[in-house]
Amino acid sequence: MKRRNFIKAAGISGAGVTLLPGTYNLHASTFKKQEKPTPICIATWNFHEASKTAGELLYKGTSALDAAEQGVRVEEANLKNTTVGNGGAPDRDGNVTLDACIMSPLGECGSVVYLKEIEHPVSVARKVMEETPHVMLAGEGAFQFAIQQGFKPKNLLTKESEEDWKKWLEKKEYKPIINIENHDTIGMLCLDEKGDIAGACTTSGLAYKMNGRVGDSPIIGAGLYIDNEIGGAVATGMGEAIMKSVGSFLIVELMRQGKSPQEACEIAVQRIVKQNSNYKDFQVAFLALGKNGEIGSYCLHKGFTFVKYQDNKNTNTPSQSYL
Repeated sequence: MKRRNFIKAAGISGAGVTLLPGTYNLHASTFKKQEKPTPICIATWNFHEASKTAGELLYKGTSALDAAEQGVRVEEANLKNTTVGNGGAPDRDGNVTLDACIMSPLGECGSVVYLKEIEHPVSVARKVMEETPHVMLAGEGAFQFAIQQGFKPKNLLTKESEEDWKKWLEKKEYKPIINIENHDTIGMLCLDEKGDIAGACTTSGLAYKMNGRVGDSPIIGAGLYIDNEIGGAVATGMGEAIMKSVGSFLIVELMRQGKSPQEACEIAVQRIVKQNSNYKDFQVAFLALGKNGEIGSYCLHKGFTFVKYQDNKNTNTPSQSYL
């Protein structure tokens, strides 16, 4: 059943819900207004093929939601990328498990966690958003739903990833490596020609993680958050630290209060520093996009970059850092 039909059938499309005047738009008027910018796509790290795909779609008039989905799908299918989708590094038991979420300009969102044998979890997340009354499906339930929606199962553990995992088993040492993409993800934000913002985030999670571990990437408000009145934010790095701060939501709310995307990203990183005494041992990075096309980026350690597609140009930019 479509989400909208479910809500209508349940009789909850506004009944019994009272919003206090000005509550939702608190401080929204303080956010800087500028002329509508040209379409733009930004993404974590140097995933230039993903941003190129999304950016070219935006300039053809494709919606921000469609562009974000198609953009991150590029990395989900990239066998050389061991942190996302097919070919991703497995957990400690040798299972490739995927997490993803997507969020539309309307505030709708969908998510899947601990999904096996499906190459494009972001598209399953979109189906959750559009075809169910739920936001998140997990594990076997997410897999069964994907099959029902026409997705085909496939083995996602490549020969190369399996060999690396077997080498890891010899010592079983586990620690995050800063700026080595054994624990990073692709988060993407798109602004289309109508001025709408959407985003997507997808990952295979920490390499050799504990069986069942889920990070920030599929968590709305942690790995991704969109408010079409204000802007959006995505995160990458150590998911546990990002989840504890609900970092992406924090950034968008700071932007609502009048902070620039850059200022908001810096405050979010500083919050993580304050919350974690071991902050020098891991990397965290945020990327934000304002409704006016303004970009912000900040990370703990030097080395994080983000890619931008705008005006038919694809550029990779080093982020400012706390350390």
